[in-house]
Amino acid sequence: MSLFTRLSTSYFFYFAILGLISPYLSVFLDGKGFNSVELGEIFAILTATKIVAPSLWAILADKTGQKLLIIRLGALPALLSFIVLFWLNSYWPISFCLALFSLFWTAILPQLEVFTLTSVRHSSKIYARIRLWGSLGFVALAVFAGQVMEYYTQVDASNSIISSFTDAFVLMGGVILLCLLLSTMVIKPQRMVNKVQQQALAITGKLLEPRFVIFFISGVLLQISFGPYYGFFALFLRDLAYPGFAVGLLISLGVVAEILVFIFASNFFKAFSLKTILIFSLAATALRWFLVALYADSIWLLAFTQLLHAASFALFHSASMVFISEHFTRCQQSRGQAVYLGGVYGVGGAIGAYVAGVLWLDGLGASTAFLTASGTVLFAALLMWFMPAQVKQKSPVK
Repeated sequence: MSLFTRLSTSYFFYFAILGLISPYLSVFLDGKGFNSVELGEIFAILTATKIVAPSLWAILADKTGQKLLIIRLGALPALLSFIVLFWLNSYWPISFCLALFSLFWTAILPQLEVFTLTSVRHSSKIYARIRLWGSLGFVALAVFAGQVMEYYTQVDASNSIISSFTDAFVLMGGVILLCLLLSTMVIKPQRMVNKVQQQALAITGKLLEPRFVIFFISGVLLQISFGPYYGFFALFLRDLAYPGFAVGLLISLGVVAEILVFIFASNFFKAFSLKTILIFSLAATALRWFLVALYADSIWLLAFTQLLHAASFALFHSASMVFISEHFTRCQQSRGQAVYLGGVYGVGGAIGAYVAGVLWLDGLGASTAFLTASGTVLFAALLMWFMPAQVKQKSPVK
């Protein structure tokens, strides 16, 4: 088995579990009898682990130099904590297990990314081909789980061991995580060459620059707006009587659009300024949530909003990576990434999940939740308009 196949397999199963959890965790929790406020709280707890966990695992990996071991140490406890969900029904035990799962699961991707880039000698073409398998894994599980959800809404399986979608959800996740663990076991560790450590420069000044403050706040507001989508979208579509297969396809459509943008992102950066791309991404997201709030009963408009995922996630994420690479010096990149990921995705995601849970009202407040999300990200677009231009450094520190 080639290195390409081993790494691609790990990416496939890592994002496959994301393709299960991201759309269908709300359906699982709804099946356990939790209301929308409790769902929002659980999503907030789950997301909050992303604030500190990636940085903690990164520090451990840097100190030990054992990135592959960290990947495996993340996969095994993640599997065990997820499987325990099969026997749990109460709020706090489920919340604890999901938080524990997220704590270990978040250890995997950052180290896998570094390990992969090092293994392919930072070849962007080879990396893109490997990363593509992650998106395929997401699509495959989103569609498959949608079919499973549809099956359990039509069939009485009370006499079988897997008697409901909640049981099937845990079983699917357990199988995927087991496959992920096994895929990491066949990856061979690479001999790392020790490099002279660069002097770490303080980044406080960079973080307090108005340009970064506006960028950071806008990113947090964008992630807050994603709260109703990440937490309740599949449940929302189910309540609108969309069949499970259609739910999976609609979610996958957003991922396909995302893949295309990642492939052709360089063309956008050649044609438009970074600030223009960021504003466009935020404005397109505001339009997306507005249409979902008012016209979700139209599958064609809903499909269009999913295509806008190309702007609201892929294009904004690509532009954010460019922004961070330009704003921070080379020896500040890791810490800049940690601040961005922990703050934007961790804090913003946790606030968005909690607020969405409060507004959702078991489906009665769905339109209100998405309209609030639209207004939030529209404000982010207006704020981004005032972001100062980049000040070029005469002699950047390497």
